[in-house]
Amino acid sequence: MTSNFKLIVMSQLCQITGKRLQVGNNVSHANNKRKRVFLPNLKVKRFFIPEENKWITLKVSTHGMKFIDKKGLYACLKVSRANGWVKR
Repeated sequence: MTSNFKLIVMSQLCQITGKRLQVGNNVSHANNKRKRVFLPNLKVKRFFIPEENKWITLKVSTHGMKFIDKKGLYACLKVSRANGWVKR
């Protein structure tokens, strides 16, 4: 199962906040621990950028959508492009 973690790392990335999958433990009542994956809540959404007069499709977490509403799309894209989460 560890090989599956590497396959979905890049596809499970929020392009605004940089959130990606996290690894943790399932803990039973008997305190047995086994590995599990916490996936981010990602949605594929189209946004219109008035500054560039074009549409862009992003894979964004729900927290990222709230962040876009708060800061503005263009400001979030500048940070995301600097971090390499969004291509030009």
